Amino acid sequence: MVAVTYTVAFHGVEARPVEVQCAVAPGLPSFQIVGLANKAVSEARERVRAALDALSIALPSKRITVNLSPADMPKEGSHFDLPIAVALLSALGMIPQEEIGACLLMGELALGGDLVQVAGCLPAALTAASDGRSLICPKASGAEAAWVEATAVIAAPSLAAVLHHLTGQNLLEPAQPGEVTIRQSTKDLSDVKGQERAKRALEIAAAGRHHMLMVGPPGSGKSMLAARLPGLLPPLSPAEALETSMIHSLAGLLDEGGISRERPFREPHSTASMAAIIGGGRSAKPGEISLAHNGVLFMDEFPEFPRQVLETLRQPIETGEVMVARANAHVKYPSCFMLIAAANPCRCGYLSDPARACARAPECGADYLGRISGPLLDRFDLRVDVPPVAYSDLELPCDSEPSADVAQRIAAARRRQAERYAESPQCVVDADAEGSLLQKHATPDAEGQALLLEIAEQFGLTARGYHRVMRVARTIADLADSQGVERAHIAEAASFRLPPAGPSRSQPRNSRKAAAAAQPEKMAMASDSSP
Repeated sequence: MVAVTYTVAFHGVEARPVEVQCAVAPGLPSFQIVGLANKAVSEARERVRAALDALSIALPSKRITVNLSPADMPKEGSHFDLPIAVALLSALGMIPQEEIGACLLMGELALGGDLVQVAGCLPAALTAASDGRSLICPKASGAEAAWVEATAVIAAPSLAAVLHHLTGQNLLEPAQPGEVTIRQSTKDLSDVKGQERAKRALEIAAAGRHHMLMVGPPGSGKSMLAARLPGLLPPLSPAEALETSMIHSLAGLLDEGGISRERPFREPHSTASMAAIIGGGRSAKPGEISLAHNGVLFMDEFPEFPRQVLETLRQPIETGEVMVARANAHVKYPSCFMLIAAANPCRCGYLSDPARACARAPECGADYLGRISGPLLDRFDLRVDVPPVAYSDLELPCDSEPSADVAQRIAAARRRQAERYAESPQCVVDADAEGSLLQKHATPDAEGQALLLEIAEQFGLTARGYHRVMRVARTIADLADSQGVERAHIAEAASFRLPPAGPSRSQPRNSRKAAAAAQPEKMAMASDSSP
């Protein structure tokens, strides 16, 4: 007799259906698993054997063959244990075939028969819903999988509970969706003394999901500012939470009994490899840029990252997705993140302080920041100098806005953007606008257009830089609750496109004229937005 159960194999964030066929036939006693299974799947036969022994079920002295179909699809992971065990029990006549044909199973078996949490239950539930089946998974994974309301999710604690459920002896109740409570951050923006321009840039970046580069000496507050960003961002929408949690489920990061509405904040170390940042490895797992999907990727000491890693960020920043290509897999992951980078002005970090700068100043600054290529630097919407804070300022009382007040303005700006782009599903925030959509909503008035053309000509903006100024200006207008983009919005947006202070790439001649034209407008805008 041949019994068939159903499970999934993962290809990126996609869970592809797999048939688990079990045949028990006369012959020399053996237990074989075929179908391009990796080591973890092949070891399932020992875990299944031990789990059945714990239930006092002895395997017959026959030839047992388990085939994972389609046989040319790579299978890996320990979640094949449960479907193999159930298929075997059905082949032995202990579970009716019609019962197991209506469900999709996944779970790792402990030697005592308990079900252990596995990664990928959320995308597996989506596949079960599309195939019209229910999902049976470990109890620890039920809260995340139950977010897919289109299918019934049965969270079983053990193989014995699955056996009793499928035979009708003791039916299990469907699992309920779980949500992790968002932790209140103790890091407030009011803790940062001074740095008003950097705070303003951080607010604009959070409101429109713009990429931001901060350059300043050690101890000036770059990392401190970035650490306060999660407290400014609005929570994930249900659709965003489901999309983000699918990636985290594949990576095994959903271990708190449900999914979270808190936006991801990833901060890899500068020694991280390309596979860790972009994704890869033998099985093409998601990297940090995908784990930061719909959230923030903070890269401190930005020039210290390997050049090859930095250059691979260029395509994901533009397209919002990354293709991880390996010899046995080509996997596409979403990677729509907000990049916040921080860098010192030079290797010693004190380029702007003549008393502390090294002997190679100012050449060391050009060499150090020169590790960031021009095309990558052009993809940053906001470039901010973070000067050192005077000792006297550290003793001043905290009079700046708290994170809660800034977060309210950001949330209001995000709501305006959601209403504006409601009919464009590919565009969620101002950073996504392009083409005719950008021209329709971000084209400034006549005075703003004239200033933008003058700045573009004097500073030699690329076409990408020109459009990024328009997107940032649209976000500034949203924060000011303005229907249109005005000259003041263009001036402030253009001021953030200026190269960081200190030695850097050469600027076009006569650029000071455009900077002088933008400066009064920028100062007026800052005074209007101050509390």
